[in-house]
Amino acid sequence: MGNLLLAVIYVAFISLGLPDAILGSAWPVMYPQFDVPVSYAGMISMIISAGTIISALMSDRLTLKLGAGKVTAISVAMTALALAGFSFAPAFWVICLWAIPYGLGAGAVDAALNNYVALHYTSRHMSWLHCMWGIGASAGPYIMNYALTGGHTWNSGYRWVSILQMVLTALILISLPLWKTRSDNTADPGADQQPDTADDTTPHKALSPLDVLAIPGAKSILVMFFCYCAVETTAGLWASSYMVLGRGIDAEQAAAWASLFYMGITAGRALSGFLTMRFPDHVMIRIGQVLVGCGVILMAIPAGNTIIPLIGLITIGFGCAPIYPCVIHSTPAYFGADKSQAVIGVQMACAYVGSLAAPPLFGLIANHITISLYPYYLGVILLLMILMHENLRRTFSHNRA
Repeated sequence: MGNLLLAVIYVAFISLGLPDAILGSAWPVMYPQFDVPVSYAGMISMIISAGTIISALMSDRLTLKLGAGKVTAISVAMTALALAGFSFAPAFWVICLWAIPYGLGAGAVDAALNNYVALHYTSRHMSWLHCMWGIGASAGPYIMNYALTGGHTWNSGYRWVSILQMVLTALILISLPLWKTRSDNTADPGADQQPDTADDTTPHKALSPLDVLAIPGAKSILVMFFCYCAVETTAGLWASSYMVLGRGIDAEQAAAWASLFYMGITAGRALSGFLTMRFPDHVMIRIGQVLVGCGVILMAIPAGNTIIPLIGLITIGFGCAPIYPCVIHSTPAYFGADKSQAVIGVQMACAYVGSLAAPPLFGLIANHITISLYPYYLGVILLLMILMHENLRRTFSHNRA
């Protein structure tokens, strides 16, 4: 039964990744139709991000009241409805309205589903599931491109993804009885320390964000997660611009190379799933941090050979691969299963804040100073991430002692 539910969750992660990148693919066609500036895509993105932050912070109360399965089903249904609303929107302000339920649904399902997997499945599944998300996120633009090049409109692309989300909602509803069955998460030789004896079926009080901040070690893991998402989003968004403006690489070549960063993350998570059978979560996180550091150094080398920044970018992608899933999976081990949903909810909120704030901040640095500071900016954030992870490990070791 646990394996059947796991198959449903794998499909869920693929489907949940589908809509994440289609706005960028469709926007060049959408904004002239709505007669708005091209920069208005950022407004939609900010509304979605605000919704995800709010719902992630509420995920502990929602999951405690409804259960992870129902929260997932309701959240996916909200995103499906919002995507359908996008496809029928006659004006820009209507898109903005539909962005609200889209963001609320995306944040809640992200926190609830990640916590459920962290509690009930081994670390390798967490890595592979996020690999599946990467496949979905990569497939979304292809669906939109197929719609645009096949004689259809951007509305059709959104409608097709909405239908897929509706099918997923039905699948999750059918599988709801399976969500009450616990899976074995203790027999994994590569797992980190396991959660406390309390599990997600044990009654407990919902924790507010302030309650979470008061937990020993929580601030460290929250800042660490903020830093990780800041590194990933900044690296991905500004890679092409850095290679063109900072390294003199041809624009078309740089654009093609920049996509390899995300391919590196997806392929790296597939590989990480196997490595977690041998190494615990905290070791995988350290391996990832070392790889990101090596990639940053390669990006900073002022060499004339254009292949060096490419190797550095791919190395950063591979380094990013294990960090996100292993941080999530290790959370119940550090804070206990009774607190993990609240902690992961705040973690997700910090992740969205990092993704929202760090890239624009570097944009200001690039505009007013120089874009050549790109690898150094990533390096500073990486250093803070490493310090927070080691502080978390010390706090955890002290508490166990």
